[in-house]
Amino acid sequence: MIGTRAALRYAKATLDLAKEKGLAKEINDDLLLIDQTISENEDLHSLLISPIVKASVKKTVLTEIFGKKTNAITNRLFHILLENKRLPLLPLVAKEFSILYDVLQGIEIAHVTTAIPLTKELEAKILLKIKEFSNNKITLKNKIDPEIIGGYILRIGDMQLDSSISGQLHNLLATFEKNHYTAKI
Repeated sequence: MIGTRAALRYAKATLDLAKEKGLAKEINDDLLLIDQTISENEDLHSLLISPIVKASVKKTVLTEIFGKKTNAITNRLFHILLENKRLPLLPLVAKEFSILYDVLQGIEIAHVTTAIPLTKELEAKILLKIKEFSNNKITLKNKIDPEIIGGYILRIGDMQLDSSISGQLHNLLATFEKNHYTAKI
């Protein structure tokens, strides 16, 4: 994704400053609010990425929307992103900050892809499976994808466990393609 490296740098710098001031949780809450607001409002997103809209207008809009609700460090982040002509990265910076904050807190996010929504029983079973791999606190995020037919695909960081029916069918097909058996009649 374009800008991810730059967004990560801004997020790291902001987290370092927030930790130094003892405000990491507050800044995380601010950036979660900002990310949610931008993702729910297409007009705001369009305004932030538009090269036609002047930086002063963008700053005014951000100040009006978030100025009184957010910390001075968060407001300073707006200013720095505007100064460096990187304001379109704001949603990415917010996401990267949240990931870094979770790592700081010892929380990992496990992405679970299923064909149907997770039930409480299934969620408990998956959390037990995750305990085999990680001792950190885990937050489950469920993505529904009917293409996997059944089972689940579990992704934690760079590790993936594919227990889906579509994955098993794919493996079976690969096995058949490797089979060089020829029938003699």
